[in-house]
Amino acid sequence: MTRYSRRSLLQAGTLFAGTAAIGFPSIVSGQTEKIKIGHLTPLTGFLGALGAYAQLGIRMAEEEINQAGGVMGRQIDVTSEDSVNPATAATKAQRMLEQDGATVLMGEINSASALTIMQVAERNKRLYMQIGARSDALRGKNCNRYTFHVDIPSTVMVNAVGKALVRDNMMKDKKFYTLTADYIFGHDLARAAKSFFDANGGKIIGDELVATDVTDFSPYLLKIRQSKPDVVCSNLAGNQVTNLIKQYAEFDLPYPIVGFNLNTADAWAAGDGNLSGTWPTVWYHTLDVPTSRTFVANFIKKNGKPPENHAWIEYVSLKMMAQAMNETKSTDTDKLIAYFEKETQFDILKGRKGYFRSWDHQLMQEAYPFTVKAKGQAKDKWDMLELGAAIPGPNESLESIALTKEQNPCSM
Repeated sequence: MTRYSRRSLLQAGTLFAGTAAIGFPSIVSGQTEKIKIGHLTPLTGFLGALGAYAQLGIRMAEEEINQAGGVMGRQIDVTSEDSVNPATAATKAQRMLEQDGATVLMGEINSASALTIMQVAERNKRLYMQIGARSDALRGKNCNRYTFHVDIPSTVMVNAVGKALVRDNMMKDKKFYTLTADYIFGHDLARAAKSFFDANGGKIIGDELVATDVTDFSPYLLKIRQSKPDVVCSNLAGNQVTNLIKQYAEFDLPYPIVGFNLNTADAWAAGDGNLSGTWPTVWYHTLDVPTSRTFVANFIKKNGKPPENHAWIEYVSLKMMAQAMNETKSTDTDKLIAYFEKETQFDILKGRKGYFRSWDHQLMQEAYPFTVKAKGQAKDKWDMLELGAAIPGPNESLESIALTKEQNPCSM
């Protein structure tokens, strides 16, 4: 071998080694790089207790998915942060997409914060699975192509409880006094409630807007005592409900109280014997479905307590997202949207599978009214609620309690 040819060979070898060191590992890295998901939920403020359960639920799903091989053979990496308020939520969502490399956004409970995240998703043309916010407006006049909604909206909750009130002769010709959370979700809930009252013979004789940081309900309870309604109705959210229920019991008012919104963490916090009446829920840990029982058992083993409904909904949401990515073999926004818009069915640990409606991106699913067990009947502090039959019934369309196209102003 000549000196020249040897030098050429050595140079070529060096070049190949450099390519191997720089180029090939980057290809391997690209194939094994984690799929990053940006997750926002309130961990402080009046919804903080719910957000804590939301984190537990999505973390459990993340661990199970990764232990089973991940998504398309890649591990998923959920970055979860406190959304704090609408402005902060929007800032963090933008950073997650721009700087953290998130492929999709997920989460939220506060409807006002969810709206700002939806705007970020639309501006960046990236998918946002809006999990726990319930305002009708989000999937109505503010809907957009890039957002899918998992939790039941305001109208569904009102219909679930309202039908039970009609059944129990607690609606027609009855006088209602309502307390409403003073932000987008509460306003939506109050509008849906008024529509149901008007259609079914109920009459509102008083409605109070309550700031989300209010903890003392005595001024409102004194007004209720003076008004003498037939039924008191809560359109509140988060720990507002807990504080109201505790103080309502202390005032010993004789009027039955019902509500169109309640999360089970807030019900548990109210304490045995304080909560009463009929309320709605999207899921409860005593639901007698095999897959739900397995989820509950695993959650209790891991966390030492049963899952609240926000733990369940975050868990199934990440499982749905993983299914979509695996079946499309992609994290591409347009491909994922098309997959969900096919109205693909998902196991959501209920008696019936759910699907996202193509034209407003709302998950169609069962809801449940529940009543409260009498004091002393609960086996433990988490066993205070008695689920009613699923709504819609087994022979009814899942869309029978949802807004129709004519009622919903969503336009994409």
